[in-house]
Amino acid sequence: MIENHVFGGFMSAEPLQQLRSQLLALSESERAELAHDLIQSLDAPRESGAGEAWDREIARRILEIDAGQAEFVDRAEFRKRVSAKLQHP
Repeated sequence: MIENHVFGGFMSAEPLQQLRSQLLALSESERAELAHDLIQSLDAPRESGAGEAWDREIARRILEIDAGQAEFVDRAEFRKRVSAKLQHP
């Protein structure tokens, strides 16, 4: 039996595969939210004040959007820009 470390215990390959299938059936936004939560769970403890700093940054960005000063790009353009930066840092 193949065992995988899950939640401090072990899960056999079949239940893990079933869980994986269920998770992959989620919508893209649900999978993104789950991925974010899982990655955060692996990160080191948050720095003191990080949450407040993010709250300020989010508020700043919202004000920028409301003032019409934000540049919006669609997903395809975003991926193109990120790909270009990764290829030519």
